[in-house]
Amino acid sequence: MRDVQSAGPTSIFDFPSDFDIACSALSLGCLPLSLVTSQRSAQLSPPLEVRRSGVHGRGVYATQFILEGTRIIEYTGQRVSWEDAPNDESNPHTFNFGLESGEVINPEIGGNEARWINHCCDPNCEAIEEDDRIFIYALRDIEPGQELFYDYAMEIDEPITKKLENE
Repeated sequence: MRDVQSAGPTSIFDFPSDFDIACSALSLGCLPLSLVTSQRSAQLSPPLEVRRSGVHGRGVYATQFILEGTRIIEYTGQRVSWEDAPNDESNPHTFNFGLESGEVINPEIGGNEARWINHCCDPNCEAIEEDDRIFIYALRDIEPGQELFYDYAMEIDEPITKKLENE
């Protein structure tokens, strides 16, 4: 992963990564971070939309120009241990995002658009862990209408889409 501090990316939402409690100017009062992350998505959604993807099911698309280095969105959801993470063997697709701490972000509860970002071996975004949170950054300029991708960097033991087979 690259050093975000030295890269100096811009941010669509410039939320400090060390907040445990966040206070809102929108009369929400002070709330625990676990509740605020889903509230942020609802109140200040980034310039993105979720729609059908030619790669796989749903995808996330830019609705406005996104500059290289921009922090686009936080990958949100309930934090659980790997033991408590959903594991439906009948469904080979997972949205769980593992953290260095050993916890997992389960976006099925409190998640946002980030869970629909598809994999690509030549991505236009990357996922970076900062202070036990995951943020999606633009690796290059992204034009309106382009789908966002990042490299999942994992071995796949599940059915592969035709798009992945060709990569």
